[in-house]
Amino acid sequence: MNIPSVQHLVSPEEWQLRVDLAACYRLVAMHGWSDLIFTHISARIPGPEHHFLINPYGLMFDEITASSLVKVDQHCNKLIDTPFPVNPAGFVIHSAVHAAREDAQCVIHTHTCAGVAVSAQKCGVLPISQQSTFVLASLAYHDYEGVAFRDEEKPRLQDDLGRANFLMLRNHGLLTCGSTIADAFLAMYIFESACQIQLAAQAGGELVQVHPQIVNGVAESMRVQTSGLGGAFAWPALIRKLDRLDAAYRT
Repeated sequence: MNIPSVQHLVSPEEWQLRVDLAACYRLVAMHGWSDLIFTHISARIPGPEHHFLINPYGLMFDEITASSLVKVDQHCNKLIDTPFPVNPAGFVIHSAVHAAREDAQCVIHTHTCAGVAVSAQKCGVLPISQQSTFVLASLAYHDYEGVAFRDEEKPRLQDDLGRANFLMLRNHGLLTCGSTIADAFLAMYIFESACQIQLAAQAGGELVQVHPQIVNGVAESMRVQTSGLGGAFAWPALIRKLDRLDAAYRT
């Protein structure tokens, strides 16, 4: 698609955020986590205005570019002219998180088969893998209320999320928050892996669970460390891989 560049209309900081967010969309597509056009990744633009970027509704994740991302305010008003709409359900969930969590620059929400399957299990995430211990260190749950297009759901979603960085939306999917796009992506990689491992393990024999003391130790170490999950270390390598395949997301 021929989408005009908006680089000249935004600050250098916003442009870099757009490039990273477009890269995140492409990486989510590459890993098979997209659901056609029906999930979202958002990023808050630094500043007091609480503006954020979200995908143009109608584009596949592997089509998204830095210039095609839609800039909106907390009332879903588009701040740069674009022919693309914003999905109301996506806006409700992401705006709720950004409003409640100043520390969450990026929010990723997916509808993967593994994520939805575990979200439908009464037990939720089980402590049966190293990946699950990282998730359980900062995990919350939110019960399903139907398609999330009603503002009245926002306070309940915010209360359930609290300070957690992993949110399991019951019967719906997965959500992660990160202080950077890189951290939110790595969190989703770990969350998705934990769900896939759990389903695979449940298809086999009796499960061996990680000792609660070890799980609690992971939670404590994550509380005291301040550098996130280490997304900054993995992100440059992911960007190099993406650039080798297709750098069009940068436009």
